[in-house]
Amino acid sequence: MRFFGRIRKTGCEYIIAGLGNPGEKYAKTRHNTGFNALDYIAGRADISLKQLKHMSLSGRGILGGKSVLLIKPQTFMNNSGEAVADAARYYKIPPEKVVVIFDDISLEPGQIRIKRRGSDGGHNGIKSVIDHIGEDFPRIKIGIGVKQNPEYELADYVLSKLTADEITKITANFGNIYAALELIINDEIDRAMNLYN
Repeated sequence: MRFFGRIRKTGCEYIIAGLGNPGEKYAKTRHNTGFNALDYIAGRADISLKQLKHMSLSGRGILGGKSVLLIKPQTFMNNSGEAVADAARYYKIPPEKVVVIFDDISLEPGQIRIKRRGSDGGHNGIKSVIDHIGEDFPRIKIGIGVKQNPEYELADYVLSKLTADEITKITANFGNIYAALELIINDEIDRAMNLYN
């Protein structure tokens, strides 16, 4: 899907989406790592995420010298693409200027992997985003750890609570994610990958 036309005068240059599930029940689960990272980014950039718009908790502000919209889709993980696409259509933002932050079970807790584009890798939230805007969007994966028991259902694992040690390892890298975002939205994704992958 492509989005044509000029950016709205009251709009933004980039959309940054952190994926997760709404509600206190999911607050400290592995699958909400994208939400947690976006909360850190919003706090550091002094952007309030209290407006309910585009099926998301959202807020606009400045990050890395660019006008950005931060969103936490409230559609539940498997329908994240509905919210992302709604915001992208409204502000006429092309996929390459939509940055998505989410959890990854193939990486150790806190490990970061930045990609310019790609497949869903088995992540239902990313599958939904791809279904709605295509796969040409940059993304930041945050490791939540490989499941130790192969018989453990994937859905149960990603919805399990992070341990205190895992939370420490993950949050320790939020500063690097913020720095990587500043590079990505200033057309320096290659440098971001070289520094933080």
